[in-house]
Amino acid sequence: MPSAVRFGVNYTPSEGWFHHWLDFDPDSVRADLDSIAALGLDHIRVFPLWPYFQPNRTLIRPRAVEQLVALADAAAERGLDVNVDGLQGHLSSFDFLPAWTGTWHRRNIFTDPEVVEGEETYLRTLAAALADRPNFIGMTIGNEVNQFAAGPHPDPDRITPEQAGRWLTRLLAACAEGAPGKLHLHASYDAAWYQDDQPFTPEHSARLGDLTAVHSWVFNGTAQRHGRTGTATEHHAAYLVELSKAWAEDPHRPVWLQEVGAPAPLIPAEHAAAFTEATVDNVLDCPDLWGVTWWCSHDVSRDLADFPELEYGLGLLTNERRPKPAAEALARVVQERRTHRPAPRTTALVVDTAAGRSVCAPGGAVFEAFARLTADGARPTTVLESRADDKDHLAARGITEVVTPEQVTQ
Repeated sequence: MPSAVRFGVNYTPSEGWFHHWLDFDPDSVRADLDSIAALGLDHIRVFPLWPYFQPNRTLIRPRAVEQLVALADAAAERGLDVNVDGLQGHLSSFDFLPAWTGTWHRRNIFTDPEVVEGEETYLRTLAAALADRPNFIGMTIGNEVNQFAAGPHPDPDRITPEQAGRWLTRLLAACAEGAPGKLHLHASYDAAWYQDDQPFTPEHSARLGDLTAVHSWVFNGTAQRHGRTGTATEHHAAYLVELSKAWAEDPHRPVWLQEVGAPAPLIPAEHAAAFTEATVDNVLDCPDLWGVTWWCSHDVSRDLADFPELEYGLGLLTNERRPKPAAEALARVVQERRTHRPAPRTTALVVDTAAGRSVCAPGGAVFEAFARLTADGARPTTVLESRADDKDHLAARGITEVVTPEQVTQ
């Protein structure tokens, strides 16, 4: 039977951006949600700002939690389910860390016992507040928290992969304690797959939590190398979905394309609709896709200063809540492609990261071979070198042919 793919959007409030939590306006939120629901979407991803919700390690503001629940209830009234990211963390080039983790109180957010205990309490509290809401999907630990753990962050909290795994396991357990039976996960930006010294690893993404999240941004060197209409660019999201499967222990582990957007100037505004449609069409050809959540709902207001230029225009809707061409393109795809039953991807590209994960990054052997196979119509997936001869593993995934990057590029 075909399965229903979830289509949603990362909710960026049209008034005040995420600072709206300081001046929470239910009427404005409802109007935003009306404009999202009108696109035919079925869920939103919501971002409490961690310092606003937990300004002291032992103070989680009850009023802030009530406002989060009110937002979730307003979403339910419009047929929208809600995923909540807890530790914000990093958003649109800004870091939002509580004062009790920095400067005079500088402590590692991944390893300090008191900080981690505070994080557990915070995530458990948010999850418990929403646990009885039928439209609550579950918690994401935070948005791209791996960016705090290594360069290019200017002041990283250095940890080992083992420490990252223990931190993720502990915080996922806190989410499950607060809201048993919901889907709880964590989310890394693509350094987890591409950066050799990143302590958050592909194994963490593909094996911890109830499903795998991938975040696809073509400003990472993909569009620069391949152009706005290049195969690698229009299939980057699909590539990350299929790359994640190399490390998954469950051959049918669901994968959530949790963030993807059309960043200018690499994707000029007049081409955003075409990029949106191509990206979503291509990722819908990936088996075991849980859903697609576009970044983002509404533009950032020009009244707000110091954002990178590309951030201001990423919304599907303007600040006046009017749909842009990309929104109309996404709405068409949603209406036409709600059911999802792609054929298995029978050709697997071998992934060997002995020399480092950068072989999977733009310009790397795995990345470029995947793009070439895709351009040739092969519909590739990936398999770890250690599993390339595992007949049971290959059969469980429907793989009938295994090729190496060298064989592709000869």
